[in-house]
Order: sequence, then structure tokens, then C-alpha cells
Amino acid sequence: MSNYDDNPFADPFNDGSVTQATSETDKTTMDDYNPFDSNNSSAMMQPSNPPPPFDYGSGSTNNAPPVVPVESKTSIPGHEELLRRQEELERKAEELQRREEAIAQSAYNARENNWPPLPSWFPAKPCFYQDFSVDIPNEFQNTVKMLYYLWITYSAVLFLNFLVSLIIFVSGHNYGEQFGMSLLWMLMFTPCSVVCWYRPVYNAFRTDSSINFFLFFFIMFFQVMTSIVMTVGLEKSGFNGWISAFTMGTDLFGVGYRILGYIMAVIFTAFAALSAILLKRVHTLYRTTGASFEKAQAEFASGVMKNPMAQQAASQAASAAVQSTINNPPSRY
Repeated sequence: MSNYDDNPFADPFNDGSVTQATSETDKTTMDDYNPFDSNNSSAMMQPSNPPPPFDYGSGSTNNAPPVVPVESKTSIPGHEELLRRQEELERKAEELQRREEAIAQSAYNARENNWPPLPSWFPAKPCFYQDFSVDIPNEFQNTVKMLYYLWITYSAVLFLNFLVSLIIFVSGHNYGEQFGMSLLWMLMFTPCSVVCWYRPVYNAFRTDSSINFFLFFFIMFFQVMTSIVMTVGLEKSGFNGWISAFTMGTDLFGVGYRILGYIMAVIFTAFAALSAILLKRVHTLYRTTGASFEKAQAEFASGVMKNPMAQQAASQAASAAVQSTINNPPSRY
């Protein structure tokens, strides 16, 4: 290439390096080359240093780029609380719609009193209407049913107490006062417990009435105190509690009477504990219903004003005041 570099107008094919390369070419190989031959074409098309094949079957991810997880949602403060409140509102809306449908159906079928369930031939008729699935919301139905079963248990306990007193009295022991008082408590407490604390708590959960809640708490507190007195079982009180059971341990009573006395003491104890537990449970639910003392006062005032006797008394008082003003006009001086 020295001549080429010296003379830029010289023939490049006459350069020594080009002449040497063309003279050393294997003419026989070039003459025998067939471009349409599969062996030659594959040899010509394959690279001299091919890259290694990629292993698609292996589970190794050493050479794979790291996968960055993408969060589906951006956490919003208070989002879960809003969802919970929305679900609660939807549930209450469904419950309200169900109760409205039940009331609409009852408009055509008047709700007749069905409790206590008495036979048709019985001279007395049911006093109340009771249907947990219609009157009580779903979240309170179990509690109201438990209170209903508590009243049934209370009636059964009073009857068993009377029965034990009767057995001891008939056996010839000096147990007349105890027997008479047990009969009195059974006849008095059984219906009073329905009217004084069971029906108020039923109506409280049915209408969300604060005044009924307060009435239930007031009466049920004394019910728990009475249950404790029953458990103690003072002599001649009419309750066969622990003191009565220990008294039966003397030689005046047999082994069978002692066993009856201890059984009644245990039953009274269990009933007192169950009453206290349900009272606490109702109080916990009461605090979640939005009831309050101010609301109870407003309900009481509204109920008094809607009472026909109260309205008549207020009207008479107003008429008397106006008549007194007309008959005795105020002096100008």
C-alpha cells in the first residue's frame, strides 16, 4: 500500500496486498461452491461464536430482573371504619325494610295477642303479642330470648321451692309458715315478673324505648337482690336456701329432706348468678342503642301529654284559669 499512499490516482487493484489475497484464494473451492446446497447454506448462516441458548425451563431467577410488587390500593386513614359503618347501615336498612314488610302484612292480618299460649276453650284469653322475629331486631333476638328463658326458669324455681316446702310440710314437720310463704311468693312473683321486668325489656328492644330500659334496670336490680335473699334462705322466709338446708341437717329431718334442701340452695345460687349476668349484658347493649336519661325524660313527657286523662286534666286546669281571670279581673290601680 505504499505505492497507493504515494500516488492517490493509482489503480487500487494493482496494490500488492490485494493481488496477494486474490492469488491465494482457493479457486477450486470457489468453483465448487453451490449457494443452494443446504449444507453450505447452514454453514454460512451459522455464526462462528453463537450465544448460549436461554433456559426457559429452569426455575432459576438469578439472571431475571427483580419484580417490584405493585400495591393494588393506597391505604386511606379511616377507610376500614367507613366500610364497617356502611355495612352496619346497610344491615339496619335491610332490617327496617323487613320490619316494614311485616307491618304491612299485619295491616291486613291484625296482630292478635298470642301470649300466654292458652287453648281456645280456656275462659281467659292471651294478654300480649309476642313474636321475636317480627318485633325484635336480629342483633338483639338472642338476648331477649335468654331473658324469656330466664323468666321461665324463675317460674320453675318458685314452683320447685313451693313443692319442696309442701313435701316437708306434709311429712309432718313444723314447716307451715315456710310452706305458706313459698305459696305466696309463687303466686305473686310469677305474674309480677312478667309485667314488671320481662315485658319492659321486650318493649325496650322492640321500640328502642329509653324509659322501658330504665324501668327494666330498676326492677331487675331488685330482682337480683331478691335472688340473693332466696339463696341465703332465712328461716320462715319461704325460700329454701342455704340456711334452711343447714337447718335440715339436724336430727329432725331425714337424709332425703337434707338433699332436697341443698338442691334448692344450689338452684337459687345459679339463678341469682344468671340474673346478674343477663342484667349486665342488657346494660352493655343499652349503651350501644343510643338511649339516654334525657331521651327517657322526653318519652315520659310525650307519653303524659298523649294520655287522654292528662289532656283532660290540663284542659280543665286551663279553663279554670281563664274563668278565674274573667271573674276576677286584675285591678288597674
